[in-house]
Amino acid sequence: IRCWSNIPFITVPLSRAHGKSFAHRSELKHAKRIVVKLGSAVVTRGDECGLALGRLASIVEQVSMLQNQGREMMIVTSGAVAFGKQRLRHEILLSQSVRQALHSGQSQLKDMAIPVLEARACAAAGQSGLMALYEAMFTQYSICAAQILVTNLDFHDEQKRRNLNGTLHELLRMNIVPIINTNDAVVPPPEPNSDLQGVNVISVKDNDSLAARLAVEMKTDLLIVLSDVEGLFDNPPGSDDAKLIDIFYPGDQQSVTFGTKSRVGMGGMEAKVKAALWALQGGTSVVIANGTHPKISGHVITDIVEGKKVGTFFSEVKPAGPTVEQQAEMARAGGRTLAALQPEQRAEIIYRLADLLTDQREEILLANKKDLEEAENKGRLALPLLKRLSLSTSKLNSLAIGLRQIAASSQDSVGRVIRRTRIAKDLDLEQVTVPIGVLLVIFESRPDCLPQVSALAIASGNGLLLKGGKEAAHSNQILHRLTQEALSIHGVRDAVQLVNTREEVEDLCRLDKLIDLIIPRGSSQLVRNIQKAAKGIPVMGHSEGICHVYVDTDASVEKVTRIIRDSKCEYPAACNALETLLIHRDLLRTPLFDQIIDMLRVEQVKIHAGPKFASYLTFSPSEVKSLRTEYGDLECCIEVVDSVQEAVEHIHKYGSSHTDVIITENEKTAEFFLQHVDSACVFWNASTRFSDGYRFGLGAEVGISTSRIHARGPVGIEGLLTTKWLLRGDNHVVSDFSEHGSMKYLHESLPLPQRNAS
Repeated sequence: IRCWSNIPFITVPLSRAHGKSFAHRSELKHAKRIVVKLGSAVVTRGDECGLALGRLASIVEQVSMLQNQGREMMIVTSGAVAFGKQRLRHEILLSQSVRQALHSGQSQLKDMAIPVLEARACAAAGQSGLMALYEAMFTQYSICAAQILVTNLDFHDEQKRRNLNGTLHELLRMNIVPIINTNDAVVPPPEPNSDLQGVNVISVKDNDSLAARLAVEMKTDLLIVLSDVEGLFDNPPGSDDAKLIDIFYPGDQQSVTFGTKSRVGMGGMEAKVKAALWALQGGTSVVIANGTHPKISGHVITDIVEGKKVGTFFSEVKPAGPTVEQQAEMARAGGRTLAALQPEQRAEIIYRLADLLTDQREEILLANKKDLEEAENKGRLALPLLKRLSLSTSKLNSLAIGLRQIAASSQDSVGRVIRRTRIAKDLDLEQVTVPIGVLLVIFESRPDCLPQVSALAIASGNGLLLKGGKEAAHSNQILHRLTQEALSIHGVRDAVQLVNTREEVEDLCRLDKLIDLIIPRGSSQLVRNIQKAAKGIPVMGHSEGICHVYVDTDASVEKVTRIIRDSKCEYPAACNALETLLIHRDLLRTPLFDQIIDMLRVEQVKIHAGPKFASYLTFSPSEVKSLRTEYGDLECCIEVVDSVQEAVEHIHKYGSSHTDVIITENEKTAEFFLQHVDSACVFWNASTRFSDGYRFGLGAEVGISTSRIHARGPVGIEGLLTTKWLLRGDNHVVSDFSEHGSMKYLHESLPLPQRNAS
């Protein structure tokens, strides 16, 4: 006998090959044998009479997909009673209508009453039809299904247990999906849940207990219990304080208040938890999830098997630290405390962090060396990513300088009044800057990003969740520890959190009630994935950095090669590096053009020819596959344009609205380019590499945004603030301003308070 809380359980004697259940969701993809339990609320329609055919078809499709991947799928299904009720009601109505038409006339048909139907009779009438429906659906995927009806006695009789076990194993061996149900035509009437009242055995009296018993008996890897709620909540779903429990551990029952059972079926959530824990102790992992939600039911089973954060996962292994949800709540509470500090106190924290970066230089570089060695040994990182991963003394010194800039410029960032209006006499309105809330910053191979983003979050009073790439794990750990050390001087250590759990990025993007803004820092693929995965959370960033330099006919010979070299070769892996070089047609076969090509060859830049450029050449470089390519290396595309107007059109068609440059001595042409190119950063006679928060004097940046709203270009402190309105009155009510009221609107603009000169 094992116990959780005060509820004892008896385990079935086991000889499981794998022994224990999976400890983490990410391991569920290794599940070979899976039981899917379909609750009555999942299988039946809302009127409880008949089956939800569309939902059932979607479930069959998912089970078939997993079966065809080589897994062994079993279904424990409800629905026979509902299907039988539909058939019997139809038969009764038909027979009543015939009798009444013969004896009473058509006028009394509308007064017909349908008698209460006994559940066992409904089950008897519905079982064959339910199975026929399953067979027809599975046939569409070339999969055979077989029906097995069981009762509690089949598990208590040793011979019957062996027979059942043997039958199921033989069906699985033949790639057949067993569909199991309690034989509701012969079961006794439902009794109170004696299992939860001290009886030390789990009896098969509903499909929850059947699924758990079957999962343990068959040494199943995973049991998926689908119901009409998202999972297990700490309070009854729908109540104000109810929160979905992501992971449930044995012994957590005291933290849960159970509500009523679902609209149909015999088992409530308490019965599901009991069955889940019983299966868990037998070595089977369990997930309870919603199988009725129209937005997720079409992929809920496959999502669970892929390890996505769906429903409640039952695990015996408690993590050492807080969950990511707890970290987000800690970051929000810490951020609010941070925002309430005096500006000088926030600046002190950032100054302290800058000092720690230089004081602890050796320890930081040692941790970074471990990351570099591991990355090189595994050989998984391309050279540009290895460069981003690397830290150096000069990088740390530059970081410290940038942080001190942030500290100096952040004195009046939070709580700054940006508008004052006198609405009426003694009724004044102010618009003031406030933090956005909790930021989630996801970054790859850029450990220097951590202190930069942390400093900007501290300066703007935001809570911060950081998710770094595992390739920079050692560097991120030490930098985060130093950040929390700096935060501790004013008691706000929890405001910046580093996510170290096995959370998938896609799961983090679903925490819309805990996170206010997502900022991705990494490859264009990472940004696109996050933009796709974000559920109701705005994403700030750019998916690509396809930056152009246009060389005009009036360009200075001295400036051209210098600016192009810096834009492409100074740091080719950066998002603000040149990727496409546009050259005016009149410059072809001129000494200036030859100088450009010679410089690129000396710098070992691989050249790809655009379609028009290739047409001018007898022997051209490799023709570009796409004009929308971000190389991130010593490669670039060269294309020819006929005018500045065509250069602008090319940038709008193939660019990413990041940074674009014109090189010319013609001021009129330059101004046309500056005004017409619709990018976040547009430069004249300057390298694309100036598109950077540090170089703009922002101290640092959380990223470069190509968005059209809120913040655009390099995003510093200002981009991490929003506003709120403060109205100060004296017994004012709107009715006083009506047509016959005593007050009139003034709407006078008032002077703003003087900003801190320091």
